[in-house]
Amino acid sequence: MNELVQLHLSEAKDAMRKAVAHTEAELAKIRAGKAMPSMLDSIQVDYYGSMMPLNQVSNVNTPDPRTIVVQPWEKSMLQPIEKAIMEANLGFNPQNDGSLIRISVPPLTEERRKDLVKKIRNEAEQGKIAVRNIRKEANEKIKKLTNEHVSEDEIKIGEDEVQKLTDQHISSVDKLFEAKEKDIMTV
Repeated sequence: MNELVQLHLSEAKDAMRKAVAHTEAELAKIRAGKAMPSMLDSIQVDYYGSMMPLNQVSNVNTPDPRTIVVQPWEKSMLQPIEKAIMEANLGFNPQNDGSLIRISVPPLTEERRKDLVKKIRNEAEQGKIAVRNIRKEANEKIKKLTNEHVSEDEIKIGEDEVQKLTDQHISSVDKLFEAKEKDIMTV
């Protein structure tokens, strides 16, 4: 296979891998009823005038499936962390006991579970759209190689390889969706 075709295939593969990883990260942010430290990943805390991710100013862990414990590395950070959690509007009510913050994660209702499944379906669809857009770009780049004296056969082989990559990565997104859906619907 032509080197230029291989280069475009490699670029497409990397981009698709990143799109799947991004989808996985977005799905991880959606809460499935179990307490997970990643639920607080989006929270930024005012740390002496600069905004820092919560996990860089404290230890975040889950002692049980319904509780998240945030233990700041400095006691003076308790108030700013509590405030940041409240302002993040994640539906949590942090309890400050003077040395750490406990967050009780309420169980999900059936209606809320169905809403979350819609949300993850949408995220998965966005991931698939990203993969398809990468396929389209890669195919356009490969087609332009006719100007570079690449044979029609090699271009066709390149397009077939791009389609195989696309199918693999869309399948990966589907598996991520199914696993997350099962996780959410399991009481």
